[in-house]
Amino acid sequence: MHDAHASRTDETSGPLTASAVLVNKVGLHARPSVKLTQCAKSFVAKIELALTGDGPWTDAKSPVKVMRVKAPQGATLHFRVTGPDGEAALAAVLALVRDGFGEA
Repeated sequence: MHDAHASRTDETSGPLTASAVLVNKVGLHARPSVKLTQCAKSFVAKIELALTGDGPWTDAKSPVKVMRVKAPQGATLHFRVTGPDGEAALAAVLALVRDGFGEA
């Protein structure tokens, strides 16, 4: 089951947050990391990810930083997004994770 409920921590200008379970068999290795960063870079919004809702937060637009997260299958990826296209960005990264980066 995926937890993909987006919420705004501050109704006016706070970040959007959501989480999704990593379903692909090898977790967040090189190929999914690149797919995630390519997706993130297609938006103006600042997109960060973490293994817990409290961080530490990692820039989702940096392939090297995303690979360092080393999230295994079954881990929950938490996202925090701010910016003008934040809702679309959050929806896109969540869809990518839920789809297993096309590998599941």
